[in-house]
Amino acid sequence: MAGDLQTLAAIDVGTNSFHLVVARLTGEDRFEVITREKEMVRLGSGRGDMKRLRPDAIARGVEALRRMKQIADIDAAPVRAVATSAVREAENHTEFVTAAREQAGVEVEVISGVEEARLIHLGVLQAVPVFDRRLLLCDIGGGSTEILIGERGEALTARSFKLGAVRLTNRFFPGQRLHPGAVSSCRGFVRSTLSPYSREVAGHGFEVAVGSSGTIHAVAAMAQAVTGGEPPRSFNRFRLTADDVRDVCKELIAAPSVKQRSRLPGLDANRADIVLAGALILEGVFETFGVEELECSDYALREGVLLDTIQRTRGGSLHHLRDVSRRSVAHLAALCDDEPEHSAHVARMALELFDGLVALPDVPALEGLGEPAREFLEAGALLANVGLFISHSRHHLHSYYVIRNSEILTGLTDDEIEIIALLARYHRKSAPKPRHREFARLEADDQHLVRVLSAILRVAIGLDRSHDHRVAATVCRREEDGIVIEVVPAGRAAIDLELFAADQRRALLEEVLGCRVALLAAS
Repeated sequence: MAGDLQTLAAIDVGTNSFHLVVARLTGEDRFEVITREKEMVRLGSGRGDMKRLRPDAIARGVEALRRMKQIADIDAAPVRAVATSAVREAENHTEFVTAAREQAGVEVEVISGVEEARLIHLGVLQAVPVFDRRLLLCDIGGGSTEILIGERGEALTARSFKLGAVRLTNRFFPGQRLHPGAVSSCRGFVRSTLSPYSREVAGHGFEVAVGSSGTIHAVAAMAQAVTGGEPPRSFNRFRLTADDVRDVCKELIAAPSVKQRSRLPGLDANRADIVLAGALILEGVFETFGVEELECSDYALREGVLLDTIQRTRGGSLHHLRDVSRRSVAHLAALCDDEPEHSAHVARMALELFDGLVALPDVPALEGLGEPAREFLEAGALLANVGLFISHSRHHLHSYYVIRNSEILTGLTDDEIEIIALLARYHRKSAPKPRHREFARLEADDQHLVRVLSAILRVAIGLDRSHDHRVAATVCRREEDGIVIEVVPAGRAAIDLELFAADQRRALLEEVLGCRVALLAAS
């Protein structure tokens, strides 16, 4: 996207519904909404705890994206689409992403739960004036619930829970009528899922609670209907009390069938089948975290995506690792890496090798690799050893697990986190292989990227084998029969061990580049 764009569209590819917002940019970090559209797609419908997207759900989702793209095209608005729990958890999510690209012309980013919370936070701050106050943010979606503690635009802690209105409906309320014990079972499950996080929330504390999502607005509408007054044109900044939530839950439970719930005052009939599960999640949030009153926000993920995209675009490449991502990578490294200076030096060596190799002529394997690849390499190098705090043996596998399951990494899509985690996984031992499940799930371009970057990282790690920064620089040059990497020592340091270690790790680099690679001490 060009830095001078005037309009922009964001699509929230949710578990229950898809939301489109088209906006006109009015300032450096401001926008004015032109169009809003919503379609209830139920992408995460069906049994199986959303492990697979059904063919009919994929078809509905792609058709919805196609229509939304047509609406965005009216205002010549470039589209950024982000997908949440239903897509990120599905084993076959690549099918949906590929179909969206090929049939609807929409590139869908699959984002992590913590990144989802960060983007929702950005959106909420545009609608509710709580920037200077410490807030607890709650967003209840179809497949997950995001909880975040934030202050002055920064996330102090964030967590994504597999608690969603669609997910828990499938699990506890699958039929048209309530079964005895289903409500108490659902309540118990919600409390047990949320309670381990209560101590961390209490440790940070909060001054105000803010909620976003269709579920929270549905509960607010039902609470307001009890007053008998005219419903507001907007529920933004509407205040829900703990008593309001309890009363709405009682009202929903007292209507034992979906048909009866659909007739309740204030409730959109289209939400009647999933609203009970959503309301019980909200009730659990109030009780678990000690919320007495919650302020509703009309803005959520899609508006956060708009603002994030504006910030990315005005700052350069859409996919670059912004400051928030760099900080989160550094934070994870600081928590888990006992030798951060070694990792930082390896990262510098890896980037120097990358720059030197990319600049060479006639190396087809490196064509098209730009700043995003460079920054993935840096992050992978900085995090390659975070698994060491578990054990040295197989620590590359532990590093993959730590990165892949971290609640710290923000500012990255789920696919970007996967690439970084795989770079850490392949920094030693086995090279990437098709039989490795995680590697096999990548698209072909990303598989190539992981192979190239992990090959460079392996050599860079060898160049600091002594862990005392004996190598000062590298210089790459192209020769008829291959590539030569000249290794420059720091002062008069002996680099025999570094040359040997790097040479032992060059096989994958030769394979991906398709030519001989020689490492020599600079003369």
